[in-house]
Parts: sequence; C-alpha cells; structure tokens
Amino acid sequence: MALAACLVSVPALTAQDVHVKVSPDSKGNTSSADDFPTIQMAMDHAPDPGPNGRLYLHIAPGTYKERVWVSRRRAHTTFLGTGSDPSQVVITAARTGPTTGGTFFSESVEINGDDFQADNVTFENTAGNTGQAVAIAVSSDRAIFKHCRFLGDQDTLFADFGRQYYVDSYIAGGVDFIFGNATAVFDKSEIHIFRPGYLTAQSRTTAEQTTGYVITNSKVTAENVEGKGFYLGRPWRAYSRVVFMHTELPATLNPQGWQEWRSNAADLAKTFYAEFGNTGLGADTAHRPSWTHQLTATQAKTFEPAAFLKGSDSWNPVAEAARLP
Repeated sequence: MALAACLVSVPALTAQDVHVKVSPDSKGNTSSADDFPTIQMAMDHAPDPGPNGRLYLHIAPGTYKERVWVSRRRAHTTFLGTGSDPSQVVITAARTGPTTGGTFFSESVEINGDDFQADNVTFENTAGNTGQAVAIAVSSDRAIFKHCRFLGDQDTLFADFGRQYYVDSYIAGGVDFIFGNATAVFDKSEIHIFRPGYLTAQSRTTAEQTTGYVITNSKVTAENVEGKGFYLGRPWRAYSRVVFMHTELPATLNPQGWQEWRSNAADLAKTFYAEFGNTGLGADTAHRPSWTHQLTATQAKTFEPAAFLKGSDSWNPVAEAARLP
C-alpha cells in the first residue's frame, strides 16, 4: 500500500516553457543556456521546449544589427521586447534584392516557425530607396505581432504564408510595402507611406485560395505624396484580394484608390479590392474603378479578424493577442 501511494503521488511530466535573455551587454556564448548577446545566437542555442512548450526571448533594449532566422523547427517562439516601447528594441540590417540575389533573400528577419509571436519589437531594413529591401518575411501560420514596428521602403513586410494577425502596430514604407500571399489582418494599426506608391501588393493566385489582406480599425497616414498621391494597392497576382474597412484614409489618397499593375482587363476582373465603413477625406468612393467593390454590412462581417483568420482549427487571434504582455 505504501508503494502504491508513493506511485500515485508522482506528478505527470508536463511541457516546460523556456525563457532566455538577450542583451547587447550579455557575456553569454554558444554554450549559454539562458543568456545571449544576439538574437540569432539565442535561436541557435536556446534549449528546446518540446512540442507543447514555448520558447520566450526576453530582448533587452538595444539595436541588434543582425540577420535573424527562425526556422520551422522553432515553432512556438515569442520575441518579447523589454523596453518601454518598440523603438527601444530594434532588429535591423541593410540588405537589398540587387545585392543579395533578389527580393526573397533581402529580409532582415525571416520567420518560418508556426505560432510565432512578437511584442514590443521593431523590425527594420535601412537600405532605403535602393530596390527591394524586406524588413521581415513571415511564413508562419497563427503568427501574432503586437505593439511592433515594421520600417523599410520597398517591400517592407513580406506577409508570405499562413494566417497572421498584426495589432496595435506601425508599418512604414514607400512602395508595395505590405506584400505576399498570407491570410493577414492588420488591426488597430497605422500604415504610413512616405513617397508616392502603393500600400499593398497581395498575390493570391486562384479564386479558391482563402488568402488576402484585411486592414481594419486602422489609420493610413502619408507624407511627401502631394501632387501624385498614393494608392491602397495594386495586384501582384491576378486574384489579389485586399479589404480596407473602418479605417481612416487621408486626403492625399488618389481618388481612384486602387491601380492596376499592368493594363489587363481580364485580370482586373479577377481581383477583389473592397472597402467598407472607412472615414477621412480619402474615403469617398465615387471615383473608384468599376472593378473594385463596396461591401455590405453582412459581407463585411466575414472580414472581421476573428472570422477571417478562424480557419479549420477555430484559431482566435484576438483573444490570443490579448494574453500577450
């Protein structure tokens, strides 16, 4: 009986989250278990939390001049900036498509592991107006970015694959600076353009794909675009899908709102560019192209964050993001 009681009292093994620190002042090295001077060193050498745990990087204020890669085997990773705001934790590089072999090699940060999260971090590419220069490429399903900044010029944020939720964030660029074929929602965020160009270049390739971008409850701001204005988007691929709703649009938005990538009427008919309930001096849709759409209230509900990103596993990114610090 005593032996049985002893056996019963042994707790079941449970997954353990792993917490590591990253700081420019760290004395850690590749043999460290929980303290690293660079983010990539932490990604390469932090203990594995196992299939049901999560790896947390607590990143101290500083400018981390490095290219960061989160591999597919590093699913369930969280970057937590420990500064008072995202400007205090900056991951930055100056990489361009012309010098690295193309757009898809130019990113400062590459996220491939599913269930990635980031809070209070800036992702930056400082190459400037020199061609494609991606600040972050995200190929992660169920990814969440909260209180983050994304800074670049052309092709700032490559929302490539998977369901992605960006909330309370800031995205800046000059042309096509939110692009790719993810299923992504940008909620309660600011999208800032600083020269005449295009905010989005979504690349859905078939009508059956559930991918697309939704910008909602947000604000678009602009500078240095007077005279030429700017556009909400242009179709990188024929079935491009982008929706702006409940978002403030400035007067400097071109009255057409959207523009073709190339003059092909058959392809334009395949796109789905839509608006609903926007405000501001740029929200007047009287001059929008005939191939764009104005949603009904019922249609707009299908593009609300929880509905659009739900998927077959009933993911609720809004609730999950609320649990981040």
